[in-house]
Amino acid sequence: MTDKSRRQFLKSAAVTASGAAGLGLMPSSIGAALAAPAATVTGTIKDVQHIVILMQENRSFDHYFGTLRGVCGFGDRHPTPLPSGKAVWYQVDAADKEVPPFHLDTAKTSGMRVPMTPHSFSDSQGAWNQGRFGWWPKYKTAGAMGYYKRADIPFQFALAEAFTICDAYHCSVTSGTDPNRIVFFSGSNYNPEVGGPCTDADSEPDNLRCWIQGEHPTPGYTYAGSAFRWPTIPDVLEKAGVSWRIYQNPNDNWTGAMHGGLAFESFRTAKPGSGLYNKGMSHWSLEQLDQDVKAGTLPQVSWVLPSKEWSEHPFASTPVQGAEFVDRVLGALTANPEVWSKTALFVTFDENDGFFDHAAPPAPPSYNADGTLAGASTVETRGNYFIDKARKYLKPDDTITGDIRPWGLGARVPMVVISPWSKGGWVNSQVFDHTSVGQFIEKRFGVTIPAISPWHRAVCGDLTSAFDFATPNAAQPALPSAKGASTALLEHIQRPKARPPAAPEPIFQEPGPRPSRALPYELHVDAAHDTAKGVIALAFRNTGRVGAVFQVYDRKNLAAIPRRYTVEAGKTLSGTWTAAEGYDLSVRGPAGFLRDFKGGPGPDPETALTYDRNRATLSLTVSNRASSSRTLSLRANAHHTEAPATLTIAAGGKARQSWALAGSGNWYDLSLIGDGYERRFAGRLETGAHSISDPAVGA
Repeated sequence: MTDKSRRQFLKSAAVTASGAAGLGLMPSSIGAALAAPAATVTGTIKDVQHIVILMQENRSFDHYFGTLRGVCGFGDRHPTPLPSGKAVWYQVDAADKEVPPFHLDTAKTSGMRVPMTPHSFSDSQGAWNQGRFGWWPKYKTAGAMGYYKRADIPFQFALAEAFTICDAYHCSVTSGTDPNRIVFFSGSNYNPEVGGPCTDADSEPDNLRCWIQGEHPTPGYTYAGSAFRWPTIPDVLEKAGVSWRIYQNPNDNWTGAMHGGLAFESFRTAKPGSGLYNKGMSHWSLEQLDQDVKAGTLPQVSWVLPSKEWSEHPFASTPVQGAEFVDRVLGALTANPEVWSKTALFVTFDENDGFFDHAAPPAPPSYNADGTLAGASTVETRGNYFIDKARKYLKPDDTITGDIRPWGLGARVPMVVISPWSKGGWVNSQVFDHTSVGQFIEKRFGVTIPAISPWHRAVCGDLTSAFDFATPNAAQPALPSAKGASTALLEHIQRPKARPPAAPEPIFQEPGPRPSRALPYELHVDAAHDTAKGVIALAFRNTGRVGAVFQVYDRKNLAAIPRRYTVEAGKTLSGTWTAAEGYDLSVRGPAGFLRDFKGGPGPDPETALTYDRNRATLSLTVSNRASSSRTLSLRANAHHTEAPATLTIAAGGKARQSWALAGSGNWYDLSLIGDGYERRFAGRLETGAHSISDPAVGA
């Protein structure tokens, strides 16, 4: 940084901090993080000289951010349908009592410190239910449905307003801390040299090749012969000569549970003086982090591991303590503006505890109870399944499927990308998971993390879409103070316990959009109704730049496992459903993509939806295959999209309509309806330019 730019930074930081100080809003670390100019030497990811990764504990996305404006939260207009036919909000407990989401009001209750909920493999599988998704209170307790609002966790909300929040970031394994941190530190939770599904025998301590159980299973770290042997990310960096370090107190690290690398032989056998031992198993404090930043010696890749008290883990810690810890980390990183101008900080969570999240996770297709696959994939899925023939790790009443289960993806967890290239209160809705951080490291330093599976590489992005390296956003919103966590906590815990209300609360999300990053998706679903065979076929086409998972719900048979189709970029898959007595299928994809297909046994009109990215227009062609004319209603469900009230098509004829989408941020939601027939098309047309989140959410 030149003397001139340094003076400009200090002046800007002083103005920003003083403007907010009068309101008591902004910690100095946040003011510095917002004011620092981004390094733009190349205008690419190469400008990132330091990657810092902080993983906290056990919070779901909806639990923290379901009410935040402009994200996929409680205002989701296309919620997953449950087997009951109701929307995903109407979860039930063991007595079939509905327990919708409820507010943890920290002004009136002790909701700041809530107990943890069950979050092992068995109860997580039961709640997910292979995508049927309706039993969170049953397997996780009613407390799983609690959530916070802006006034409860102002620092976390303010970070999202200041930087970039990812609302489609998932934990990697439908289970607890250890298996997810193993993925986080290595890219996988199964032995890539073995391949194939991970069996229940593989989870025994004397032959550990995968680990599915939940919170901190000590045998997984201590038994001889139980270590993983594939390279961790630190192993990869060490071999490539990329500097790295784990900032931690190894004697105050929750028995090593924060350190997924301890499941690996390379760490267990590391000797004093070796790179792994000195950088990854020694005491490197936050004070040392601060010194390294000031001295300009911050490694290229760093992990920060919290102690139990500051981890945000339910019961053991709280959001207010987590806020103070993140503030301390950010304060250390911004102590040297020149270093911060070249640094990207990722703040995420290992898993969701048992807290509810409404978004159905993308995953490889499940198996039906008869052994058939509920869906398909164009990409290799070996290593993404667990076989439990003895049902040691499954609940007795979790019988929706056989003994083969996908690992995940699991529930969404918060991810905030904090850097000079991600300022401005953006949302990014690309699908990510814990392997995405590893893929970002790969992208920046030209290394390969061999354990990341082909399926994860196809579906989960590398987080580069969360950044603007060419023209960084310079917005500087004010933020609340995060200091004084201990004092605030003492006040909170004196209040009455937070419990589900006697009567269900209305679902709430703050209205209004937020700026939204451009996404690499371009997806299509085409329907062909064969009346002679009594079937309807759906073709899933992907003309985008990344893979995607289509999830199909059969509304005539919601008790069935939803089919999932993983389609790589440039490829197509298809599936057929019985339609002799009609059909009613709903297809969901990433970033608000929706297609609904409903019809009777007779010949239905066929539709073709096409995109014009250059002009931001949408065109719908309708073909009438019947021997008589057909009149259909065409309506706009949202986004002020103009549509004619009726559409009359002659026998064997066609009709075509087009709409300009620029006025709605390129969002659309249209329905074509008539005599038991419906086609619904919703989503956002990606033009390559940044836009806004769905403006109809929360309206």
